[in-house]
Amino acid sequence: MLLVEGALAKVQGGLGVIPEISSAAIHRASLEVQIDPGALAEATGQNGVSVPGLVTAFRAEMKAPEHAQYAHWGATSQDIIDTGLMLRLRQALALAEADLIMVAKALGTSAKDHAGLAMPARTYAQHATPTTWGAVLAQFGAPLIDALDALERLRAASLWVSLSGAAGTGSALGPQIAETRKGLAEALGLADPARSWHTDRGPILRIADWQGQVMAALGHMAQTLIALSSSDVGEVALGPAGASSTMPQKQNPVGASAMLALSQQFSGLRASLQTAAHHTHQRDGAAWFTEWMVVPQLCLGLSAALHHAKALAEHMTPHPVQMDAALAAGLGLVNAEALSFALSKTMPRPEAQKAVKALCHEALAKRAPLEGLARAAYPDLPPEVFDPATGIGEAEAQAHAFATRARVL
Repeated sequence: MLLVEGALAKVQGGLGVIPEISSAAIHRASLEVQIDPGALAEATGQNGVSVPGLVTAFRAEMKAPEHAQYAHWGATSQDIIDTGLMLRLRQALALAEADLIMVAKALGTSAKDHAGLAMPARTYAQHATPTTWGAVLAQFGAPLIDALDALERLRAASLWVSLSGAAGTGSALGPQIAETRKGLAEALGLADPARSWHTDRGPILRIADWQGQVMAALGHMAQTLIALSSSDVGEVALGPAGASSTMPQKQNPVGASAMLALSQQFSGLRASLQTAAHHTHQRDGAAWFTEWMVVPQLCLGLSAALHHAKALAEHMTPHPVQMDAALAAGLGLVNAEALSFALSKTMPRPEAQKAVKALCHEALAKRAPLEGLARAAYPDLPPEVFDPATGIGEAEAQAHAFATRARVL
């Protein structure tokens, strides 16, 4: 907020709105003066915002009343707080970007190494068709790279300067309000919306939406890893953490569980932020206060989730033997789709599907492998029909394509 006050004074001095010598003094003081945030607590509680107490303390610390009187000229508390918030959100996005790159690159390296490692794909938590571990990693990472690609547009559309005065009309900022706001935006490296956004929380919501998209991808990754590392599946190990206080054999998926919990918390907070966007008239205290409580938690939650994601991406390892065993288990039903298309070459597709469904029911009833039943009924089936490696579709290509995207980040 002091950076905003200093930059505002400098711009106003250059435009002749306030004396240039005073603007220089205010700008220099904004970079040098140290204000104890704790000392602002009482005034903040009384005023509902920190800016009145901050400005009073800042003017006092300048020890130059002839210049200090021009600090905060024509601005309102919301201008300073919202612009200061945008400076902080810019930092939060930069930190998230750095973490996302690390996660995506680690996932990409592993996806390349395991592009062809076959495993069962699961839909509705049941074996579906074969896929590869590399393709699963690509599913984890592709939305993260998409989010990185969207960052430039997000910054341009949402990191806005705020300068429009008490009621959004700039009444105390003088006839050069447009020039002042544009100059302030340039000085701080923010975008100029060319209007007031006191009651338009679109910029905050767009940033939260971006964070939510990242968090949703991390939540999917976490929930899938919890399932794949369970005792009953055991196809992935998530690293050394997760000891139990009483059961020596346990290796709990702590990082993935924390990441999922953070994603679930984010969902509730994001709903609160939507409600906080309902402002009354030209400015609204309660709505604004709610935003203050929610936005930091959204940022901290995403940061913590990315911290866990980095550790998981670097340390999780597949269990190829268990993956292969899972493909062979289940009576080979994971190859039912491939069988139905193989039969479609000699009979209409609906008949092929009906025949395979009957064979699947027979396999389940007799606890007999699908391959044996199918080859007994259709001796001319190609040998590769029941080879999972031929049933992965473009899974391997997806893994390599994602690895290439990640490598060039």
